Amino acid sequence: MRSTTKQFRIPVISLTLLLFFSISALGNWKRLSAGLELGNFPQPQQSGGSDAIIRVLRIDPQRFGLRLLNASAMKEGHGLSAKEWSLKFGLQAAINASMYQKDYKTSVSLMRRKGHVNNARLSKDKAILAFDSNTPQVPLVTIIDRQCDNFHEIKNQYRTLIQNIRMISCRGINVWRQQSGRWSTAALALDSNGKVLFIHVKSPYSTHDLADILLGLPLAIDRAMYLEGGPQAQLFVQSGGKTYEFFGSYSGTFSSTAPSNYAWPIPNVIGVYPKPGPTVTK
Repeated sequence: MRSTTKQFRIPVISLTLLLFFSISALGNWKRLSAGLELGNFPQPQQSGGSDAIIRVLRIDPQRFGLRLLNASAMKEGHGLSAKEWSLKFGLQAAINASMYQKDYKTSVSLMRRKGHVNNARLSKDKAILAFDSNTPQVPLVTIIDRQCDNFHEIKNQYRTLIQNIRMISCRGINVWRQQSGRWSTAALALDSNGKVLFIHVKSPYSTHDLADILLGLPLAIDRAMYLEGGPQAQLFVQSGGKTYEFFGSYSGTFSSTAPSNYAWPIPNVIGVYPKPGPTVTK
């Protein structure tokens, strides 16, 4: 009887694990409005955090535009949380635009938009988000990969450029080296259909491991870039009568004495706004 019981339990446990992995892989998509979806992808690896869910806001650039907002361009000159940026400027969503320097205003690398340059310096980093195009002949939004694309030929076709570190290259490869540090992450990706993915992960993972996890999800990621890590990493969404606010938590990289139960002010965000519909004439 003891042997029979063991033989019975093993398939049951295996079936349970298989069901969990299947649910994790498929995720749970919620349609917020036409062209805007929020997906939750539970992960079996807690990684020391209480929230092991990868959250993805999928944006159709045909219906929604992106907007770069900078504290350096405002008279007040100080950062806001992603929620505050959204409420102030009527955005449907906002995420970190990049890491920033000690002045709490300037991006670590190239960041410019029409009418304002936050940082004119092109660093060695390989990924550059480009949108607000000057011509209809180019994609509405793209991630320029400097190993595959000629940045200097493309840059003048877009008014907004935001440089960050690559996570997933134009060849669909995880290019982040393994590190011992783990932290919350905000990232941005494009899928194979040209949709924009705002990604937020509160549970701390190494960026290398997270890139591998993202490649294993049914997101069809074409390219991806790292935006921010730690408690500063944020994603705010308000659409379809629902409001969602996600922000990062601490790891060993950050002081454990500082509060982690609220969203930090951040100086630069990428916002999402609905494009006007077609004009109907009679």
